[in-house]
Amino acid sequence: MLGQGGHVALAVMSLVLLLCREAAPIEVPQDPKILQDLKQPPTIVKQSVKDYIVDPRDNIIIECEAKGNPVPTFSWRRNGKFFNIGKDPRVTMRKRSGTLEIGFRSGGRPEDYEGEYQCFATNDLGVALSNKILLRVSKAPLWPKEVLEPVVVTEGTPLVLACNPPPGLPPPFTFWMNSAMTPIPQDKRVSMGLNGDLYFSNVLTKDAHTDYSCNARFLFTHTIQQKNPFTLKVLTKEPYNDTSYNATDPYGGRKVAESTPTFLSPSGTESSKMVLRDEQLLLECIAAGLPTPTIKWFKKGGDLPGRKVKFDNYNKTLKIINVSEEDAGEYVCMANNHLGSIRHSIFVQVKAAPYWLDKPFNLVLAPEENGPLVCRANGNPKPNIQWLVNGLPIESTPHSPSRQVLGDTIMFRLVQMGSSAVYQCNASNQHGYLMANAFVSVLDMPPRMLGPKNQLIKVIENNRTFLDCPFFGSPLPDLRWFKNGQGSGLDGGQYRVYINGTLEIKRARAEDEGTYTCVANSMLGTAENQVRLEVKEPTRIVRAPERRSAVRGSTAHFDCKVKSDPSLPITVAWTKDDKPLYLGWRLRKDEESLTIPNVNEGDEGTYTCTVKSEIDQDSASARLTVLDRSDPPMDLDLSDPAARSVRLTWIPGNDHRSPVTEFLVQFEEDRWEPGRWQDLSTYPGDLNSVILQLAPFVNYQFRVTAINAVGQSQPSRPSPRYKTSGAAPDAIPRGLRGWGSKKDNMEITWEPLLDLERNGPNLHYSVWWRRKDLGEGWSNMSTFGSKHVVHNTETYVPYEIKVQARNEFGQGPESNVVVGYSGEDKPTDAPTDLRVSKVDSTKANLHWKPVDLSSVQGEFKEYRLYYWRESSLVPGLMVSKEKKTKGFYSIVAEPSGILSDLVSYSKYKMFLVVTNNLFEGPPSNTVEVTTKEGVPDAPKFFSINRRTFDTVHLEWDKPLEPNGILIGYQLKYQTVNGSRVGRAQLETLPPNVTEFTLRLPDRSTRYKFYLSAFTQVGAGVVYAEESPHFANEAYIDQVDIATQGWFIGLMCAIALIILILLIVCFIKRSRGGKYPVRDKKDLPLDPVDQKDQDGSFDYHSDEDNKPLQGSQTSLDGNVKESDDSLVDYGEGGDGQFNEDGSFIGQYTVKKDKDETEGNESSEATSPVNAIYSLA
Repeated sequence: MLGQGGHVALAVMSLVLLLCREAAPIEVPQDPKILQDLKQPPTIVKQSVKDYIVDPRDNIIIECEAKGNPVPTFSWRRNGKFFNIGKDPRVTMRKRSGTLEIGFRSGGRPEDYEGEYQCFATNDLGVALSNKILLRVSKAPLWPKEVLEPVVVTEGTPLVLACNPPPGLPPPFTFWMNSAMTPIPQDKRVSMGLNGDLYFSNVLTKDAHTDYSCNARFLFTHTIQQKNPFTLKVLTKEPYNDTSYNATDPYGGRKVAESTPTFLSPSGTESSKMVLRDEQLLLECIAAGLPTPTIKWFKKGGDLPGRKVKFDNYNKTLKIINVSEEDAGEYVCMANNHLGSIRHSIFVQVKAAPYWLDKPFNLVLAPEENGPLVCRANGNPKPNIQWLVNGLPIESTPHSPSRQVLGDTIMFRLVQMGSSAVYQCNASNQHGYLMANAFVSVLDMPPRMLGPKNQLIKVIENNRTFLDCPFFGSPLPDLRWFKNGQGSGLDGGQYRVYINGTLEIKRARAEDEGTYTCVANSMLGTAENQVRLEVKEPTRIVRAPERRSAVRGSTAHFDCKVKSDPSLPITVAWTKDDKPLYLGWRLRKDEESLTIPNVNEGDEGTYTCTVKSEIDQDSASARLTVLDRSDPPMDLDLSDPAARSVRLTWIPGNDHRSPVTEFLVQFEEDRWEPGRWQDLSTYPGDLNSVILQLAPFVNYQFRVTAINAVGQSQPSRPSPRYKTSGAAPDAIPRGLRGWGSKKDNMEITWEPLLDLERNGPNLHYSVWWRRKDLGEGWSNMSTFGSKHVVHNTETYVPYEIKVQARNEFGQGPESNVVVGYSGEDKPTDAPTDLRVSKVDSTKANLHWKPVDLSSVQGEFKEYRLYYWRESSLVPGLMVSKEKKTKGFYSIVAEPSGILSDLVSYSKYKMFLVVTNNLFEGPPSNTVEVTTKEGVPDAPKFFSINRRTFDTVHLEWDKPLEPNGILIGYQLKYQTVNGSRVGRAQLETLPPNVTEFTLRLPDRSTRYKFYLSAFTQVGAGVVYAEESPHFANEAYIDQVDIATQGWFIGLMCAIALIILILLIVCFIKRSRGGKYPVRDKKDLPLDPVDQKDQDGSFDYHSDEDNKPLQGSQTSLDGNVKESDDSLVDYGEGGDGQFNEDGSFIGQYTVKKDKDETEGNESSEATSPVNAIYSLA
């Protein structure tokens, strides 16, 4: 069962929950149109810190700034009493601000203004308070004068040199230095404590100095105060030896009594420490002992907070930042050396000044609305919550039925206009306080639209779209959306309306285009706005750039073809590695691509094409890899030497992104061809160490070239030289042969060994020869050359021959035996009974009786036929009698052959000889052959000309070789139109006709012509040509320009212009007359002007004296008809033109002309004069 107090608490909690659920505080938008009309209580926006320490050398500035509508006024309290600023001339307040400035130019002490200050900002709706600002003046007191006696200690004992700096505000920073202003060295043994004292865990003889001085630096005044120095004397039981000092024996070999650890700070076995939450915890343990103790830290019942803990001062200080409640507990420091250990416990309490859990915020309510004002804070001990209204305790203010205080919460219910105020929440405990201002503003305002009017929104099709409609009102209006001013409100399905007024269209389509209207409605009125929506096609890259690999110096090309909405302008930009691409003079960009000519290594990277419209964008990227020849291999090294091999190793160079496919090893030797590099061998690109097969007796050096897809690299640097030892030849001389240069000798020749086949010095050759099949012995000799001649041989007899290479190291292998022959002589016999059979227009069959092969006196080569064209049977045709040859190889008993490629209708002569390799034998009998008639060759030329637009003229010449008697020409032609051809037509022309004219049915018609000559045997080779195209006419000899449309149009235009000029001329003349140039009588006359009797003037022109006749108006305004003829005016010379060509002369009336003639003459107007009159 709950007690009576429990029932009350439950009722209060239920009321709070009910009001919170009903409350809907209004968020006032930060819109200038709203804020300029919105009445708001004051709000403190800037103030000085609570604990405010100032420099006494500067003016004092205490800040306090606030905002509100109306603009707040400011007042101050000092030490709880009203501070009358106007009565103190040193104190001023800034305009439109509550900031105080206290100046001391005219005297005064800053200390007189120390105290507690609080700022009050007031307007018609309430009062806001600043924090209580404790103003204190920084102090840097001098160190008290004192005489310090020398400090005398025994070596090995501990020591503390006290600092005791003067109390300053804020406390000074202390440090120890000597008289040379050098910091006292600190280490595990000697260090300064948190209180500024200098601790020695044990004293060494080397610590004896006369200038241990403690210094205090004051932050505000930037001054350093120095304490009188200490003099430290160290007593030793044995003399100190400076030369024997070292780190492992600081006592110089002397015996110093060791001691167990003891604590210099803190004292005793335990102590306590209180620290505030979020501050820094510093725990210190400094121990004495010999050897110097080591300090370690522990926390009982848990681990040290690893992320927040830090050890300083050689592990003597434990630092924990941002202390929290879980850092409370017992901390243990342990000091130990090899004689023992000691512990000290520090009990840490964590207290907390007040800190916010729920800081109160401004509350804006509409009339009759509810809302809570919450102020929740925590601390240790738990803080006390006090509410104030406009700076006064809430208990002392008049009771308000719409306000109820429930501890740390004030509930407002059914608020009314005029109940706005500023509430202060003060949370305090013994460690500090918090104060926050929060106003409660009761506001009524009719609905307002805050966004731009009639906004146009463009959106990409199928995208989610938001149409904004920011609005405000108090109470908060209801908002509904309509499309095209029709139907019910839009919500649900495709649409969603947010509480801030935004309409979401989940997937915009073309049918969603239109005008959308948002309407805000409350009890105070209605407001509306319109948004026009246009749905656009997306901007997309339809052909994106693709990855490219380009050889340096070549051209790289990236595509970027875009498809977008036609109504949206787009921009295409290129970037390289996410940086803007500078095109410069080399790179070229057009609408759909980027071209990079003369690619170099700097062009490598990722290229991105970005196309943007005003509402969307698309991008695509591709990488350009620049390929280049590899760098040359490096660091060639020779190893594993052998008689005919060595290992070559190298380091491959940079392949420039094109893998090496093979390595080419080259060599150079300095004996035979120094300086010439020769290829030795190639190796796969994944090897960098190979065994080279070498020749003997060569002094080598090597180089390596890398080969990739781009090409060969530069050669590497040469390797060291490597010389192989000599050996007998390995190679057999090649190309061994025997042949006779004369009929009684035989020359034996071979190819000498290559330089690298010599294998040693003094290379020479042994050669052997003997008659074949006679069983005789070998004859031989040695030579340094590559040739030997055997003399006094019989004509064309076989020999067996062989050869061998030798040097100083031995002899090489013998060659195989080769058969050679001695020299040849002229054949003695001629072929007989040469005859011809089966002769046609181009061929003839030949027969003859062979010779005895022994009469050839050499190797039988062929029967060689000599033939020539004696004449042509075509009358008057000249022929060439150049001899031609044809060979027949035949050793049968009845040889024969076919002679082809003869010219038809011609007479030939021929004879036959037998040949060996060097000579021809005597000729056979000569025979005559007459070929039959054949078909002609093609005409010599065939040309087609278009002399007019509707005819084609053909010309040709007779064939070079008619091959018979020409009896005419055949001309076939047909129309062509692309791949389609018309019906063929045939014309037969006599042999003496070599031209033909064809009339075209249409100027654009094209023909293909086929021309051939023919004899009684038939038609010859066809010559085909096609007529030229009309659009590219290059063969037209003349053009009838009068039939051209452009010429006719030009002539019509000229005629029309002349007609118009004549009409204008006629109108001008019908209105013309003598020019009344004397209307202005005050103008002076030009000396060359000639005055007429009636007052008109004649202006003479030197260029043209031709008169123009017609009627003119006299000075009295009467129109006179002229009866002067054109001839009369020409003779009289009275009609003149002035300098600009206008005719203003006076007509003279001829009395002897009848009226009829004058009328006829007046109508005959010259076109030239008419043009002048227009001017």
